[in-house]
Amino acid sequence: MAAVSFIIPTYNRAAFITRAVESALRQDVGGLDIIVVDDGSTDGTRQALAPYRDRIRYVWQAYGGPAKARNAGLAASREAYVVFLDSDDALWPGALQALARA
Repeated sequence: MAAVSFIIPTYNRAAFITRAVESALRQDVGGLDIIVVDDGSTDGTRQALAPYRDRIRYVWQAYGGPAKARNAGLAASREAYVVFLDSDDALWPGALQALARA
């Protein structure tokens, strides 16, 4: 499967963001470009993501709302395919493979 940019916009989701990132890391794709756009969180989201900094790209911006965060992630993406993943959601292992087969 081709490389994919995962765009995960987040705002004050420190309790959930690592689950979303882990689910993206578990996907079996040709390459992973995981972009977390922190939309001005004040709850420790940055600290929760610190252990992943070598495997994700972390973008911080002043609060602008979900659409602005998604657009910032899209502008930073490097791959031809993009998956938007909300920061309080998670993908099942193999989800993208199943989608590609469909």
